[in-house]
Amino acid sequence: MFGIVADAPLIVAANRDERLDRPAVPMTVLRERGPRILGGRDELAGGTWLAVNEHGVVAGLTNQPSFSGRDPSKRSRGELPLAFASWSSAAEAVEKTSAALDPSSYNPCWMLVGDREALFFIGIAGFGRPEVEQLAPGLYVLENAPLRSRSAKAAFVTRLVTEALPAQQDVTPSDAVAALESVLADHQPAISEPLTDSAGRVRPAELSAACVHGEGHGTRSGITVSVPATGLPSVRVADGRPCEHDFQDVTGLWTEQPPARLAG
Repeated sequence: MFGIVADAPLIVAANRDERLDRPAVPMTVLRERGPRILGGRDELAGGTWLAVNEHGVVAGLTNQPSFSGRDPSKRSRGELPLAFASWSSAAEAVEKTSAALDPSSYNPCWMLVGDREALFFIGIAGFGRPEVEQLAPGLYVLENAPLRSRSAKAAFVTRLVTEALPAQQDVTPSDAVAALESVLADHQPAISEPLTDSAGRVRPAELSAACVHGEGHGTRSGITVSVPATGLPSVRVADGRPCEHDFQDVTGLWTEQPPARLAG
């Protein structure tokens, strides 16, 4: 949600869908300074699916489906949100990181990178150069498909968000966050029958829900990030499926000191 809420130019809401047995930390300090970065941490590959820094730069990704599956010889896609969140503005992050990025080093993914000034869609296809598009103000839903592709899930989630927003013209940041968190907790599938995706895989109907309840795979956590016109972003996290776990305010991580480490 970019450029819609006056007092919060960028609001991001995301569920992390992953194997249920893959170890992860839903929210932590990924980098202490230069800039300070918060995000979830994948304990298997060491990266993250969404990162936000103290300047208000937010970077998140979704995987591109592949018929052959993930190539384990390539670098973790989880490095990419950290790389983009290492800059003081989204525009600089996209310019500098995209110029230095070799997509062939990573499995394919799609990304949204934004701050209070700009929002970008980035396609990293595993070859060539990153495809970058600067987006106009609006509501965007990114799943495991290109932005604006024909997707029952994206259309369904867009409708849920629109219906959940208050009717009044001036929506506050807290109104918007509450609406987005209610959608992240919705486990009604967008489709009633299994669907074959672009990689030729049959996807059960339950995977089309915002909050996924799958066999061995599903929603592991949820996050909302509200970037104000000035100041630090507000961050809220559900440690588990949002339909079963309340969102907790973890904005204090911007100033909280990490535990001391013993030398030995």
